[in-house]
Amino acid sequence: MGGVDRFDGGPRSAIVVGAGIVGLSTAWFLQERGVGVTVVDRSGVASGASWGNAGWVAPALTLPLNSPAVLRYGLRSLLDKGAPLHIPMTADRGLATFLMQFAASCRRSTWRRAVRANVPLNEEAIEAFDVLVANGVDAPVTDAPITAVFRSTDAAERMLAEMRELEKAGQELHVTGLSGEALREQVPLISPAVTAGLSINNQRFVDPGRFVHALGRAVVERGATIVTDDVLDLDDSAGQVKVSTAAGETMTADAVVVAAGAWLSRLLRGRLRVPVQAGRGYSFTVPVDRPVVGPIYLPDARVACTPYQGALRVSGTMEFRDPEDGVDTERVAAIIASASPLLEGVRWTERRDVWVGPRPVSPDGRPLIGEVTRGVYVAGGHGMWGLAHGPVTGRLLAEHITTGKQPEALREFNPLRRTGR
Repeated sequence: MGGVDRFDGGPRSAIVVGAGIVGLSTAWFLQERGVGVTVVDRSGVASGASWGNAGWVAPALTLPLNSPAVLRYGLRSLLDKGAPLHIPMTADRGLATFLMQFAASCRRSTWRRAVRANVPLNEEAIEAFDVLVANGVDAPVTDAPITAVFRSTDAAERMLAEMRELEKAGQELHVTGLSGEALREQVPLISPAVTAGLSINNQRFVDPGRFVHALGRAVVERGATIVTDDVLDLDDSAGQVKVSTAAGETMTADAVVVAAGAWLSRLLRGRLRVPVQAGRGYSFTVPVDRPVVGPIYLPDARVACTPYQGALRVSGTMEFRDPEDGVDTERVAAIIASASPLLEGVRWTERRDVWVGPRPVSPDGRPLIGEVTRGVYVAGGHGMWGLAHGPVTGRLLAEHITTGKQPEALREFNPLRRTGR
């Protein structure tokens, strides 16, 4: 590690709390700038949302959750536990606060602001993966279009209109309409119920667990230590930041980065005005009778399907519940019920690796990235796009920490803002 690009008096040591894609990417890019790093995670590398997600590196699909349509849909689905978006009828104070701020943020203007804010991250997302892979992260990143499939051309046109909002904000899009034999050739698993498709080109996908574990190994090989322990408290009252753990350890560093996913608000209690809530997602793996060469998106069911270890990983649902809660089998059944009419040759009853994990969601559709108090930084709240935006977030935050200058791309993600501001 060379001590490049470090401003006078900049940090020589950092503790990163969280060993998912965001935390490990930040650790890697801090090392690239000459900072010694210790990573602490309550359960180890890729133990949360970084393992079981769909694995999409899909800048063209990074649409924020807080659209007016999602609010309308969420209200209609309150009594339907099988709906893709599930909001419990009862909520604790923290969830109730989040839901009120989320509802207030489901305005077209707030949503469009989040769309615009994502564009700089999207522009560098794939390149940041390339940098990691070119410099020792030994895991494949596969180029492939993501094919969205629909029962009708009207549904395809509605999704395309939503994607055009990204294009208006400056996002480059390459989308091709598909039907008939061309659609079935690209997605051999679709059923006769599917009549239209959109090929969203120039996207990528990974095996997320494999990639994040490879990133963890690379960080260790570059001199970091990864500690499995639960962080209980941060003390930034002195010149350095102290981290206290459940095992009774006290670690000290010049800077601390909290990249703890759905546990951000708990660790930074009293320091953040924007709450981060667990939006739990489910996934499982199923064998298929025909080969799948690229990801499949079922927008109406809000289900993502990705080639995975010779089979198909099926991911879906957004469930606002405590991150510690276990698997709800009714949610898995709901995913199958919504996806199975659109796909054939999928052996649903032979599913394995059923998983649930908490994705960190902010109410206004923008993650929290930056300095909270002197020497304490945060990176999280990316919602469904933590994997796609993890490496670029780490690169930009490492630049901010080591130079003392906030990159322009991070200005909209001020962690000290109030919701929507």
